[in-house]
Amino acid sequence: MRRILVAGNWKLNKGPRHAADLAHDLVAGLIAAPAEAEVLVCPPFVSLPAVYRELSGSQVRLGAQNCAAAAAGAYTGEVSAEMLAETGAEYVIVAHSERRSIFGEVDDDFVRKIDLVHAAGMSAIFCYGEQLAERKSGSAQAVVRRQIESVLPRLAGPTAANLVLAYEPVWAIGTGETATPEQAQEIHALSRGIVGEILGPDVADAMRILYGGSMKPGNAGDLLGRADIDGGLVGGASLDAADFMGIISGAAAV
Repeated sequence: MRRILVAGNWKLNKGPRHAADLAHDLVAGLIAAPAEAEVLVCPPFVSLPAVYRELSGSQVRLGAQNCAAAAAGAYTGEVSAEMLAETGAEYVIVAHSERRSIFGEVDDDFVRKIDLVHAAGMSAIFCYGEQLAERKSGSAQAVVRRQIESVLPRLAGPTAANLVLAYEPVWAIGTGETATPEQAQEIHALSRGIVGEILGPDVADAMRILYGGSMKPGNAGDLLGRADIDGGLVGGASLDAADFMGIISGAAAV
């Protein structure tokens, strides 16, 4: 059985002091109400050491929001996968919709990054999903297929243990809109089928596929109760310990 993963993406929020406070509150909440789900937080680079200290000895895992597409060299301002591993990070988010739309990253970047994450001994969370116009035009499934097929077959060694998928309906991120559980399940099932075509049915069955479109305490249980939704990549709601705990509680109920 796939273990649910609830991952918080803190984006450009929470410097070291405030990030440590949030991590402390989250750990305290999970001590009071331990979760069956795997819990992960992904603070900004500068806050990784402070959060790691707060998470030490707890059930909460540490992740990063991005990494460089190079292992080392003259890339001012970049942070490599190996550097992130030294901070205690176990996961790295790759190909988030904001990296695609704002920073212009493309499939070649994602392949390099995921391979570097794996080489550093960490797991990658690979994001994909359609824009609003693509959803309205009826091409959501074709977009999802293209994005997965453009990356997974090119990876050096993807497994269900080192790769997590995260479906992001881009039109539902930070807008208050949420795909219905039925819409989300449809794309998650499609995604699992595509993984099966590329990596085989055993890998597909074991691989976790997260929902990344405005998951909140009120809808977490319904979303996570679907057969192919194995957790959430949570943005805004992960910045409040009570809200994030509410989502984790929804996972526990499932």
